[in-house]
Amino acid sequence: MAQLASYYVPGLYVEDHAIDVPLDWRGLEPALLAMGLTMRAGAFPDPIPGAPESLRLFYRVLAAPEHAHDDLPLLVFLQGGPGGEGPRPTSPAADGWIAEAIKHFRVVLPDQRGTGRSSRVSGRTIAELGMRAQAAGADPARAQADFLKRFLAPSIVRDFEYLRLTAFEGRPWVTLGQSYGGFLTLAYLSSYPTGISASFTAGGIPHVPASAAEVYARTFPRMAEKTRQYYARYPEDAARVAAVADRVAAGDVALPDGSPLTVARLQLLGSDFGMKPSFERMHWLFDHAFEDGCGDVPADHLGAALSDGFLMGVLDRTTTRANPLYWTLQEFIYADGTTPPIGWAAERERAGRPEFDVDARPLTFTGEACFPWMFAEMPELKPFARAMELLMADTEFDRVYDPVRLAANEVPLEAAVYFDDMYVDAGLQLDTLSRVGASHAWVTNEFEHDGLHGDTVFRHLFEEALGRGALARALGA
Repeated sequence: MAQLASYYVPGLYVEDHAIDVPLDWRGLEPALLAMGLTMRAGAFPDPIPGAPESLRLFYRVLAAPEHAHDDLPLLVFLQGGPGGEGPRPTSPAADGWIAEAIKHFRVVLPDQRGTGRSSRVSGRTIAELGMRAQAAGADPARAQADFLKRFLAPSIVRDFEYLRLTAFEGRPWVTLGQSYGGFLTLAYLSSYPTGISASFTAGGIPHVPASAAEVYARTFPRMAEKTRQYYARYPEDAARVAAVADRVAAGDVALPDGSPLTVARLQLLGSDFGMKPSFERMHWLFDHAFEDGCGDVPADHLGAALSDGFLMGVLDRTTTRANPLYWTLQEFIYADGTTPPIGWAAERERAGRPEFDVDARPLTFTGEACFPWMFAEMPELKPFARAMELLMADTEFDRVYDPVRLAANEVPLEAAVYFDDMYVDAGLQLDTLSRVGASHAWVTNEFEHDGLHGDTVFRHLFEEALGRGALARALGA
């Protein structure tokens, strides 16, 4: 374990650390590797041409200043995503759950492999890997695809278990999973339940068995309903959005990074609709869409100029330069072992719903769904294009969930299920939880998908678990 730095931000004591982890965990076990045993069990996986053997795993440890050197229980945060780095808090209140968590725990914030400061994966790194693979006489796209498979839940939870064993003396910890972090929670409970003393999740229980097609069949109607609610709240925006979409469809509109602005990309702005206050953010973005006049929709909107501020806003809200694995891995978080080809599940669902057509008016926004055009048009995603085509056709992925072990689970699991969640269907979450031992669901429509970032959700979950006696082991009571 290498400590890189220690310092304070307002209201927090912070330590930065990093360790090395294997790129490919197949045949390795964190407990054995922690003891120095590096022999792989079973068939040795073929090396990935051009790929490194190991990765750097970066993590932070937070504590309240008054507890900077106290031996408190550990809570590890499982970040949402995929492809999301750990929080960079400016104060305890900047991410509401932290303020409550540091009252009881030392908080561990890993950057999941490929994100943040953990051997980050980007268009540049994936292109360089392809060049090295080609120089070695291998198919660069196949090498890139096999490399990307190493950045899904089975590898992430092995990183975390190895981190627990090597950096924290093997002490069981509490997990808190937001969104995709809930997927990681069930993967962790499926593989290494003895490492966890209690678990919390917020808006992130996957359906087991997993199916991308099933998820999009349920979430696309929610995307359409969210659009309807937006126009109902701001009726004048229906005409304004339609005018912008017509202008974009006329062509010759570029975003500040030089990539084309298409109607399909405009629709991506709806990815925000599962958060609060998304409708207001959208309203004020379109408020200054046109360059001339006082901002009203021009009579000749097909020839009108879109404002630089609007175009920058669209770029900021649709680019994934900071987290390219978000769209790249979006559908593969539903791949669990041997599976039919995922084959662009969201695109197939969209094709059967004419209300999402780029020519439909009023324009219907899409949500958390990736599409093939992204990898042809978005500069940060173009280097992933050939690998994506192979991944979408692949049928073999690592196993993620163990339904038998989950049914017999004894680790207390408190789950916040948001009834109106646009991204993770509440019905599917509750179906899974009905088959997970020691689990309790708090179903609420008071919050959207980002409810954890306020000051209520984690405190409610913590107090529920505390009152039930589910935290006795976690808190050493």
